[in-house]
Amino acid sequence: MTPKAILLDIEGTTSSIAFVADVLFPYARQHLPAYVAANREAVAPILADVPGEDPVATLIGWIDADAKETPLKTLQGMIWDAGYRDGTLKGHVYPDTPQALARWNAAGIPVHIYSSGSVAAQKLIFGFSEAGDLTPFLSGYFDTTTGPKREAASYTKIADALGLAPGDILFVSDMQPEIDAAKAAGVQALLIDREGQGGDVHSLAEVLP
Repeated sequence: MTPKAILLDIEGTTSSIAFVADVLFPYARQHLPAYVAANREAVAPILADVPGEDPVATLIGWIDADAKETPLKTLQGMIWDAGYRDGTLKGHVYPDTPQALARWNAAGIPVHIYSSGSVAAQKLIFGFSEAGDLTPFLSGYFDTTTGPKREAASYTKIADALGLAPGDILFVSDMQPEIDAAKAAGVQALLIDREGQGGDVHSLAEVLP
């Protein structure tokens, strides 16, 4: 059944996992001390929520521990925003991603993003991508404020937000537990495996071609 909306994961689906791990996180770590020093007023409310006598050291420690702390996520987003806007950073997308977005757009199927990264970070990846600004092809964004990606209730919430029955939505992700959660909510779901080892599809070119 042709879906009335498509919901996409980012890491491992539209974009390389390595881009986040090997480009974005190291970039934020490298630029964090200088960014904090240069933007003291803007970051003061964020630092107020960071424990310890040396908030910058705490933040660096969180990065190294891959901690999902809200102050760190907020500050990383600000640093990435500056990097994208000055042209230092370009969001990675697989070559079939912009082609698929254009194809679904032409077919009148709205596309939404659901990622553990913040909505602001999602908009940066697609707004400043290697393929140009892809945000005109995207109808909406969801992050973990909607709920964890491995819980069925999150997909029910998204369906409600879109005003659709869960069965009218197609979710694509590279993580089996997320696919299982979506299916438990009644959402159509496809496991993508970019390595070609398994999964339902190996690229977005195979999704509603």
